[in-house]
Formats: sequence, structure tokens, C-alpha cells
Amino acid sequence: MGNRLYVGNVPFAATKETLADFFAQAGTVTDVQIVMDKVTGRPRGFAFVTMATDADVQNAISVLHGKAIEGRPVTVTE
Repeated sequence: MGNRLYVGNVPFAATKETLADFFAQAGTVTDVQIVMDKVTGRPRGFAFVTMATDADVQNAISVLHGKAIEGRPVTVTE
């Protein structure tokens, strides 16, 4: 099992810091990557978050899946 999570339905205004703070509720965040559109330079609405341990990954999925960031419920999966 990897420590990298897919996060869907991310608000376009969300920053790396926003996501890191949100996922810190579930454990230690080691990296956040917001996927950007190559042509427009704007966020595409999804990101990848890397957690420190497998336990943090499972905790993030169970606790944060469906919770809202800036009014949008996010999808959290491996």
C-alpha cells in the first residue's frame, strides 16, 4: 500500500497550504501536489497528498472522505 492519496473535487481556490492543513487532521502530511492545466495554468480540480504512514492514509480516507473544503465535499481515495 502506498502513502499517496488522490483528492478529487478540490476547490479551484485551494492552495497547497489549505490541503496540508486539512489533511493534517488525519496525520502527518509529507507532500501536496495540486495538478495544474498546462495550457491555462489553472488548477484542474484534483490533487495528490502524500501522508507519512499507511495508518495516516487509512485515517485520512475514513475521516476526510466527503468532508468539505471551502464548501466542496472532496473525494479521498488511494
